[in-house]
Amino acid sequence: MLRASLREVSAALKEGRVSPTELCRRCLSLIKSTKFLNAYITVAEEAALKQAEESEKRYSRGQPLGVLDGIPIAVKDNFNTAGIETTCASNMLKGYVSPYNATVVQKLMDQGAVLLGKTNLDEFAMGSGSTDGVFGPVRNPWSYSRQYKEKSVPKSDSEDEESNWVITGGSSGGSAAAVSSFTCFAALGSDTGGSTRNPAAHCGLVGLKPTYGLISRHGLIPLVNSMDVPGILTRCVDDAAVVLGSLAGHDLKDSTTIQDSFKPFELPNLTDISKLSIGIPKEYHAPGLSSEILAVWSKAADLFKSAGAKVIEVSLPHTRYSIVCYHVLCAAEVASNMARFDGLEYGHRSDMNKSTESMYAATRREGFNDVVRGRILSGNYFLLKQNYENYFIKAQKVRRLIANDFVKVFRSGVDILLTPTTLSDAVPYMEFIKEDNRTRSAQDDILTQAANMAGLPAINVPTALSERGLPVGLQFIGRSFQEKQLLTVARWFEKQVKFPMIQLEVVKRHDHDVVQHQKSASFS
Repeated sequence: MLRASLREVSAALKEGRVSPTELCRRCLSLIKSTKFLNAYITVAEEAALKQAEESEKRYSRGQPLGVLDGIPIAVKDNFNTAGIETTCASNMLKGYVSPYNATVVQKLMDQGAVLLGKTNLDEFAMGSGSTDGVFGPVRNPWSYSRQYKEKSVPKSDSEDEESNWVITGGSSGGSAAAVSSFTCFAALGSDTGGSTRNPAAHCGLVGLKPTYGLISRHGLIPLVNSMDVPGILTRCVDDAAVVLGSLAGHDLKDSTTIQDSFKPFELPNLTDISKLSIGIPKEYHAPGLSSEILAVWSKAADLFKSAGAKVIEVSLPHTRYSIVCYHVLCAAEVASNMARFDGLEYGHRSDMNKSTESMYAATRREGFNDVVRGRILSGNYFLLKQNYENYFIKAQKVRRLIANDFVKVFRSGVDILLTPTTLSDAVPYMEFIKEDNRTRSAQDDILTQAANMAGLPAINVPTALSERGLPVGLQFIGRSFQEKQLLTVARWFEKQVKFPMIQLEVVKRHDHDVVQHQKSASFS
């Protein structure tokens, strides 16, 4: 049952083949046995079981709240949750318990979803590996899959084997690991420059970044207000559409959300794609793109072409400047947002009491890691009076040019853009940490952050396994607020490639009653 899709489990709950409490207990048990992945920071066992019991009562009365009623989910630990600690994987917020739920969390609870816990991340979501939080790095479940173990070079001793695990990507790596290891059926991430799509690609998941303004940011602890979007991680496109339907729409508490009401939609079966125009942006053939990813990207384009779609090369000329522009704007907004953590209202407070200024300085030195402090310093430098015009204002102008590139391409008749999500498959942890966070982020965000700067919807779809037996994903970028079209095309593609399910031995032991889905890796 843990391997089933969200819709399949929902049907099983309605038919009484499994109870919400039984399902919740199985997920909690699996969280304990996969603790070595370090996917969760906080497991809300007692609260989750209570929610499951309430769901069970609703099912017994024949009055479930919807498709999500009784479905175990997880939430990235930078969304506020009433009664459950919210840490952002930082010493600054250790012990902080919010008095309210983020809007997206509340919407899930209102639909009857069962919140299992809060997932691990890079500190304050600043990173692309989920390796820089105070609770330690997250391990990619695929490191322990039969597919990876069969392809990886055997090590001489167990210590070497132990260091051979690969990263999840970030910063929503905990949420990705939680869904990938079957401990929950969907998870919330956040996406500022690719933080949902990147780990989705590395963990073999669907990772959806909706249009900016479609989902409320209220209660998401901000990184970059003008780019942050709550992201959705699931094991198939249909499930992402279900979760999107319960989250999207106007929120009085977030003035950046759309005013129009949002109607959840069923994804149609796409049988004729001859009227579809797929754009292949030449600038996404970026330096460092592995030959493997390039081959998968080319095969995907050929797949659309052979099915009758129009596939054309397009140009987004300002893409080459986007990563630099992104980091200037990101650092500037980080500097502004992090100013709230001063040791006065909430969070960590230093014992330093010589003066208010020394207390501020000591609190921030003790509370933030090097990565966060570095971004704050960079941002304040860009915002200095003598630098403001040369850095921040110029970056804003370039951002507008980047957004206009997308507008021009979509106006030319292109429906969807097809690009790689990452430059390569997931790298081993020991290799990943050889480079600093800033260097890694500049490499890993290069193919994803432009969609955030333009506010466009984008989705990662798991596509094939690399030569090392690790997931490779491709990214689809759509027009603003055209999630239905984007997800419909993504679902068609998902059905064509038949990405194989992860074969985790630890899950087999927990879920022996379920026949393993043997999908063929026909696209590899």
